[in-house]
Amino acid sequence: MKMRYSEKERNTKETKIKLSLELDRTGSGGLTGTSGIGFFDHMLNSFAVHGGFAVALEMTGDLNVDGHHTVEDVGIVLGSLFAEILGSRSGIARFAHEYVPMDEALAFAAVDVSGRPFLHFDSSACPSIAEGQLIGEYDASLTVEFFRALAFNAGFTLHMKLEYGSNTHHAVEALFKAAARAISAAARETGDGVLSAKGVLG
Repeated sequence: MKMRYSEKERNTKETKIKLSLELDRTGSGGLTGTSGIGFFDHMLNSFAVHGGFAVALEMTGDLNVDGHHTVEDVGIVLGSLFAEILGSRSGIARFAHEYVPMDEALAFAAVDVSGRPFLHFDSSACPSIAEGQLIGEYDASLTVEFFRALAFNAGFTLHMKLEYGSNTHHAVEALFKAAARAISAAARETGDGVLSAKGVLG
């Protein structure tokens, strides 16, 4: 099986990022490196472990301002790596969905990796997410910014909903894990060509 891997560097006045992504690492996936935001690193590692991805990150960001550019720009680069690796989207499952519980929280994610970008994100069951509760030094409201950047740069139609949950940490982590598992399942290789009635995706 051909290794599905890509890496990219992106440098702006706000962040400098070198990121690599390898799919199909179930059992040994995870994050190496750091964004500089502890809880965000925890979420990236959970995303990688539960998706079966190997993610390596080297970056510096303008954390003296806040975490927004760091979180969003990691989403941009990670999304672009998914787009490069999946290419024409031929020979993959394309659609998937997952429910993930974490203690009192339950999150849902559904994805179509067709190349058409869209995000629906509903965390209203835990208002502290949109209100920007701090989890360590991570602003919970940046969760939607990460997934918007990921979906639009990867070309994913991604629907995410927190069904319920009161602990902000649990709710955010369940959302990251649900998205990771759905994306991993949708990217699974089938060898069946392009899954589309019109013969092409996008």
